[in-house]
Amino acid sequence: MTTEGRGDRRWPRSVYGVGDEPDPRFSLANERTFLAWIRTSLALLAGAVAVHVLDLELPDLVVALTSTGLALAGALCATHAWRSWARTERAMRQGRPLPSNGVGVLLVGAVVVACVVLVVLAVPG
Repeated sequence: MTTEGRGDRRWPRSVYGVGDEPDPRFSLANERTFLAWIRTSLALLAGAVAVHVLDLELPDLVVALTSTGLALAGALCATHAWRSWARTERAMRQGRPLPSNGVGVLLVGAVVVACVVLVVLAVPG
């Protein structure tokens, strides 16, 4: 069943205004994935705040770069959550293959770099 002619007022129209309604289970799974990305974004932001606020006895430049990197990764993650949700929902509605996820590699890289920096500089001696 198409959404046209139903008086559908859901937002964003760029997603809900195209194609057919997918099985609700798939839309709900897509929403759970969106929320998982949001939780990851919040965790990265919490890590950025922790590095900035806690006295880790690290050089100020390292603290600033690490906390800024984690905060930017959190912002990227939140932005990706929205874009990925919309692209996936639109693909399901139009019967197209689901889009790939290339942002995960960037986020893994950001977290690994932050971990290495903190471990190398936090170990005494």
